[in-house]
Amino acid sequence: MKVCVLQEPGRLEVEERPDPVAGAGDVVIRVDAALTCGTDLKAYRRGHPKMPCPTVFGHEYAGTVVSVGEGVDAFAVDDELMAANTGPCLECFFCTRDQENLCETIMEEMVLGAYAEYLRVPARVVRRNAFVKPADLSFETAALLEPLASVCAGLALLPAVQVRPPATVLLIGAGPISMLWLLALRAHGAERVVVLGRRTPRLEIARELGALAAHADGPEFESAAADLTGGRGFDAVVECTGLPEVWERAVSLSRRGGSAVLFGGCASGSVVRLDPYRLHYDGVRVSSPFHFRPRDVAESKRLLSMTELPWPRLITDRATLADVPAVFERLAGAEGLKCAVHPHARAGELS
Repeated sequence: MKVCVLQEPGRLEVEERPDPVAGAGDVVIRVDAALTCGTDLKAYRRGHPKMPCPTVFGHEYAGTVVSVGEGVDAFAVDDELMAANTGPCLECFFCTRDQENLCETIMEEMVLGAYAEYLRVPARVVRRNAFVKPADLSFETAALLEPLASVCAGLALLPAVQVRPPATVLLIGAGPISMLWLLALRAHGAERVVVLGRRTPRLEIARELGALAAHADGPEFESAAADLTGGRGFDAVVECTGLPEVWERAVSLSRRGGSAVLFGGCASGSVVRLDPYRLHYDGVRVSSPFHFRPRDVAESKRLLSMTELPWPRLITDRATLADVPAVFERLAGAEGLKCAVHPHARAGELS
């Protein structure tokens, strides 16, 4: 099969590798859509400790089952499948305490290699975090299952009163994750969501999706924040950039008794300074969710099934497998949101 390989940071190549084989409990799928992701972009730019080069990569995917391993009875050949990129062991200290996102071995069989014609989905993913795709859901939208599951894990930490009317929620950052947050908040009844970002085209998409949008370098944000919140600060602030200074700002912009969700992961060794007065006397609740549990994956599937929400708008580009190297060059310049890679498509077949 053809598969895209990151040979070293900044260098992607498409090469031939053996087709995957389904072991006990596994399934192999034909990849019908794989989406680009911020983690993949980081790996492309500077490498990644969990992806030593050369490495296959890509982990947001959906496709059609072409073979099943021994013991698989939940899926059959020709089923259309949507799945996450990990599955918990269900036996370790954390799994037995309802913290499957921290499973001691969850990364050992993380699915990588979705930028390929075929992909093996391991047994532990098949067992807990895979579903038959609803017929009215496109493969592209179904491939949002994994990143949206992470958003659902973060959303579960917010009290309902800080999401539903008359609450005002601030999203800092205007990238793909912020847009997933925006639509997930809408699904949970949020009406006033503000997106703060730097890229004008992305802010325009945020407005299309129902948010108020403000440029981070413009003067309008401070006055809009005061008007919307009565000067109290936001009911909830979600940080989606992974920058220490933005973590700090998220806490400062939360109202008394509000929440700051520090969603974007900062580089190891980063230092963040938080005012303890805000945390103690103002009662600002701070959380920093990582990954997801099976319940979050199930909630993600439920939200994606709400076809009245414009999930497809998050896909701004489409590409063949041969196009992937050029796609990441464009993404490095912060163009677009998500690109859907169609490994079996030929040049000229995608609009």
